[in-house]
Amino acid sequence: MKLVAATLVTALVSIGLAAAVPAADGGPGSAMTMRGVDAPSIAPSGSSAAPPTPEPPAAINIYSQIGVGHLSWAVVADLPRVYVPNHSANTVSVIDPSTLKVVNTFKVGVRPQHVIPSWDLTTLWVANNGRGNRNGSLTPIDPTTGKPGLPVKVPDPYNMYFMPDGSAAIVVDEALRRLDLRDPKTMALEAQIPTPTCHGINHADFAADGSYAIFTCEFNGALLKVDLRNREVLGTLALPKMSMPQDIRLSPDGQVFYVADMAADGVHLVNGESFTIAGFIPTGPGAHGLTVSRDGTKLYVSNRGSHSMHRASRHGPGSVSVIDFATRAVVAQWPIPGGGSPDMGNVSADGKQLWLSGRFDNEVYMFDTTSGAVSKVPVGREPHGLAVWPQPGRYSLGHTGNMR
Repeated sequence: MKLVAATLVTALVSIGLAAAVPAADGGPGSAMTMRGVDAPSIAPSGSSAAPPTPEPPAAINIYSQIGVGHLSWAVVADLPRVYVPNHSANTVSVIDPSTLKVVNTFKVGVRPQHVIPSWDLTTLWVANNGRGNRNGSLTPIDPTTGKPGLPVKVPDPYNMYFMPDGSAAIVVDEALRRLDLRDPKTMALEAQIPTPTCHGINHADFAADGSYAIFTCEFNGALLKVDLRNREVLGTLALPKMSMPQDIRLSPDGQVFYVADMAADGVHLVNGESFTIAGFIPTGPGAHGLTVSRDGTKLYVSNRGSHSMHRASRHGPGSVSVIDFATRAVVAQWPIPGGGSPDMGNVSADGKQLWLSGRFDNEVYMFDTTSGAVSKVPVGREPHGLAVWPQPGRYSLGHTGNMR
């Protein structure tokens, strides 16, 4: 155990985080408080008063639990670190965000792609997708020490997500065009969902009620909708020509999925229920990664500065576009001085820093989310899906920290 639960509760109360302590069951709703419902007013007998008008249902906010102060008891003993998988070096660089210095580098498997927090927040998994169906593995990292453990052999794990109820890990087998459902602790294979129509399946996000997920199909310009309850493909949506979809995120109200398109230089808006295109927002060259702000009001879009998948020129016109969820408009544009290639990442627990890997520049960028000012940290070759840890939230849906 990381810490004794009672001690943690006392400590959290002292720093104002008691509301974030989950119940003993540790389930998805365990960090939420119950709200009482007032009894309706009843008119006296014989009164002509009209019955009370029912109040409209409260608007949802799927990011309500990822704000400042919502750290789970499961992560309070974890080291504040940024974990950077260096795809072409087969290493992970570990950065201390307080000093902006690399404090450790260790070997992992072949072609590490993303660092993924587990559903229960106790392990960080490095997805080493190897070469097709060969040499793939998942390397666990203990976030209390920042040290790696023994790898688990898994074919082609490009990325990984988790069922919203935590019942299974969803390993995204890009080259094999399938989803492997595995035990979230041991990674033993339990079931498979074939996805033959999704060429380059890689990123996903989940409906607000957890009933389905939408995956991006990078190499045939499409999206795939998957029924998670029945574990079957529901359909495919073709995006406009010359599309190369990358990361995907659901809006706070659960109504629209935002899909970064590296070829179209912007973000598609997709209605998940009808599975139709609802709009498009231009952002910048090579729109690639999507990160939600700590207060859940904005979406950071990393524009990689190139349409190339591999070995693009260094110091390209990379930037970050800031989209306001309420207006669906770009409200700020943050260039990288001297150029760069921002890719995937996440924000710090306090929301003041946005960390992104510099895919073609062998560096990591730290953006000040107030000013857009950029600091650079040199890392290994071809850094990809970095994870900032710890993160507020009740549980992780995977990727580099899609928290709910």
